[in-house]
Amino acid sequence: MHLKRWLTGIIAVPILIFLVGYAPAWAFHSALCAAALIALLECYALTHAGLPKTVLASQILLTVLLFLTIEIRQVFVIPAIILGGALIPMAIFMVSPAPPDEKITSQLAKGVFGLVYVALPLALLALIHFRLWGRAWIFFLLVVVFAGDTGAFYVGKFLGRHKLHKRISPGKTWEGAMGGLLSSLFAGILFLLWVPIHPLNMHSVVLIMLLSTAEQIGDLSESLLKRNHGIKDSGHILPGHGGILDRIDGLLFAIPVLFVYLFWNC
Repeated sequence: MHLKRWLTGIIAVPILIFLVGYAPAWAFHSALCAAALIALLECYALTHAGLPKTVLASQILLTVLLFLTIEIRQVFVIPAIILGGALIPMAIFMVSPAPPDEKITSQLAKGVFGLVYVALPLALLALIHFRLWGRAWIFFLLVVVFAGDTGAFYVGKFLGRHKLHKRISPGKTWEGAMGGLLSSLFAGILFLLWVPIHPLNMHSVVLIMLLSTAEQIGDLSESLLKRNHGIKDSGHILPGHGGILDRIDGLLFAIPVLFVYLFWNC
């Protein structure tokens, strides 16, 4: 498993560096859209078995429209697209020949869940990409999140003794969580020393800690979804890592933290 994990990383990292740092904006946004669609399908397969195909198709279409809207820089349309994630399924069920049933309400909530949980955070990442030093901020985010994830994995594996949340994820430990936080701090501080996009001060240290904490909450949250449905991985597209959703679960929680920070401070 570890060999596959590292081989996947060795192949994926150069591609990611090219897309974030050197590729045209449309290529990066297209890659984000593709990742969002795959993760969206994994999310629905994981949690929403039985969701009508018309509802699923509407969420896929709205995800594509979300990234297209960002690409043409018409971001004021985004709230309408997110609202459509709830209203369109309601309209679909209204014209459905199926008799009224309380399960429909549950399916309505399920319909919009994937759009908000998966697609919207990745869309925020595309918006960060447009900012001044946006590419560098994305690299900063990825370094902090992936360093934290790797640190938590290996510190927990070799030093972990005290369970972090046994009911949701028996393999995660408090030692791993602290190892992830320290790894994020170390990597984030080194990055800011190397790429001075932000003064290295208490604000930046707090930001790194918030990003690392959000990443770990995101990881546990997806573990909760998988635990609820008795599934180990969301997919098998990334050897050693599982599915796309398994790889970006923490990132989905960290992106909004960075987006809000940049909105208010930069």
